[in-house]
Amino acid sequence: MSDFQRSFARAHLSRLPPEPPAIPDEQQDATREDSLDIRPSSPNDSLSSASSASSTGTIVPSPSRNLFERPKGAALKSRSAPLPWEDFFSQELFLTQKKPSETTVHHAYLNPPTSSGPLVVTHHGAGSSGLSFASFTAEFLKLIPDAGVLSLDARGHGQTTTTDSTGVALSVQDLSLTTLAADVAFVVNAVKTEMKWTALPDIVLIGHSLGGAVVTEVAHERLLGNALLAYGVLDVVEGSAMDALRSMDTYLSTRPKSFPSLASGIDWHLKSRTIRNTISARVSVPPLLQESKAHDQWLWRTDLASTKPFWEGWFIGLSKKFLESRGGKLLLLAGTDRLDKELMIGQMQGKYQLQVFPEAGHFIQEDQPAKTAQVVADFYKRNDRSGLVLPPKVDDLIKQGKLKPASHK
Repeated sequence: MSDFQRSFARAHLSRLPPEPPAIPDEQQDATREDSLDIRPSSPNDSLSSASSASSTGTIVPSPSRNLFERPKGAALKSRSAPLPWEDFFSQELFLTQKKPSETTVHHAYLNPPTSSGPLVVTHHGAGSSGLSFASFTAEFLKLIPDAGVLSLDARGHGQTTTTDSTGVALSVQDLSLTTLAADVAFVVNAVKTEMKWTALPDIVLIGHSLGGAVVTEVAHERLLGNALLAYGVLDVVEGSAMDALRSMDTYLSTRPKSFPSLASGIDWHLKSRTIRNTISARVSVPPLLQESKAHDQWLWRTDLASTKPFWEGWFIGLSKKFLESRGGKLLLLAGTDRLDKELMIGQMQGKYQLQVFPEAGHFIQEDQPAKTAQVVADFYKRNDRSGLVLPPKVDDLIKQGKLKPASHK
């Protein structure tokens, strides 16, 4: 190559951004987990950059590792090893709600806020659990350490159980939108009692998919009163949700009925790209499964097909309620094609904040926990009223002699 050619190449190549080498998914995940510590020293400490690295594609190999070396069996195994909830939350709560016909023991994970911090209450989607927000929680508390996060298991999901008056588990659950919204209000107020708070902190509700419809219902019915500061909905709008329901039966028929182990369940979620973040899958998938009596397979804990009678009721009227309810509003989507007409008009009128993550799948808070946490943290700061100073009342100024009353002729 001549001097002229070398000079020409340098001039043009210098304008291009550097490209990282392409690495197969399994090797990429193993590399990250070998070189990064994924566990925080305490629930409110930073979780390590592993969770965000697995979704952003930035890789820093350890000095002792060959970047292109095929991962060993132990590294591949660690990719699907379950992670404990204690790595993300400081405590779990079991809150009993008794009614004449049934008793529900609500299960929730909690990182309490400080005396001045807000409380983010998260609600997962159908078939998931409170640990769907585990990685998000670790990232969010890095940004707002004074905040708390309460992540609940909806009835029929996770470790929340409902029994009849004789103590037998209910085979048919009431998963109507009204009931699920009332459950959120009960859990929040029960946590207030359990933690001996004198009053509820400022609350930000964040719901994914079905959870988005639930938190919108809570806001619309004002079930948390003036404590509700703002609410956010992750990857669900009325129009696209109703369209998706038509293919739900087909989806359920194609996914595995069982798994030989928890690790294989985690691996399926990653290989199918249902969840695209290894760290999040390792903590969020285990509570979705339960071991069968035969002890040789793991079955889905929630029978999604049995929830079909409630599907339409979850989403009908969602867009209207989202736009009308009081409080700050956030809509976070994986693609702008999900917006329906009503939300498009509302967005153009500035009625809510819209954020799009085209690189994420449906489980935005799991695929992109760091970015989701940053958006929610900024959303909270924009709606924070703790620093708001109101002008003094006229009557008070008159009493203090700082203002003379108006004379009437």
